[in-house]
Formats: sequence, C-alpha cells, structure tokens
Amino acid sequence: MKDLDRLDRKILRLLQKEGRLTNTELAERVSLSPTATAERVKRLTREGYITGYGAQLSPAKLGRNLLVFVQVKLDRTTPDVFDAFAAAVKRSDDVMECHMVAGGFDYLVKARVSGMDAYRQFLSEVILPLPGVRETHTYAVMEEVKSAGHIPV
Repeated sequence: MKDLDRLDRKILRLLQKEGRLTNTELAERVSLSPTATAERVKRLTREGYITGYGAQLSPAKLGRNLLVFVQVKLDRTTPDVFDAFAAAVKRSDDVMECHMVAGGFDYLVKARVSGMDAYRQFLSEVILPLPGVRETHTYAVMEEVKSAGHIPV
C-alpha cells in the first residue's frame, strides 16, 4: 500500500463523516474531477482503507437503551477455548463489539439491550454459557459522553 496523500486523507475524512455524499459532491469538496475522485475512492476501497458504509441508528428509537461493558475472564486460555468463545460471541445480536485484551481479564464485550431485565437475560443466556467463562464484571453505562466511532485521519 502506498502512503496516503493530502487528498486521500480528505476523502477519507469526508466519507467517514458523511458516507452518503455523491461522487459529484465529494469531488467538489476535494477540488478534483468526478472521475479522479471516483478512481481514488475505488483505490482506497481496493487497498482496504474503506471497508464499508452504514447508517448510524438511534438506540433509543430501537429500544436498546442500556449499553453495558462486560469483562470476561476465562477458566483456560487455550486456542480451542478462544476459538469457541469467539464463535459463540459472533452469533449474539446483542453483542456490538468483543475484544480480546491483555491484562486482568481476557475479553471486553460491548452490548446493547433494552434494559436491566434484558441484560440479566443476556448475561444468563448468552455470556455465562459461553465456552470457558469463569468470571464476569459488568459496567452499565449511565451516560454516553462521547460515541464517535470515527478514526483520526
């Protein structure tokens, strides 16, 4: 992959902020022709800088008001347990993100549910039965101070 130039970075910033820009609008904002802009977007996609597009949805409107983070400690840290845990987490629609981490626990799970009752059900039916789970610690979010999801470019 080649280094990104100033225009590539500007295109990435604009698309990350406003993914529905037409190629013509994007071309105007970066001061390039539509053809040159489209070629850059194709290259940035082909090289893996752009991995997809999506809408930002309202958790409140969709009945997913409670955001929780769950620290998970496994009873064994072997490849088969890691693989089974990862496969099981991927099947849960409630799990938004799951990260294997270094430190005092093994995974950090981010989930959105409708409320505390739904969280208790999620914990008992999804998290605790996962392969190798020994211990969990849950942190319910009281206020989302910043939730950008944007990567500095």
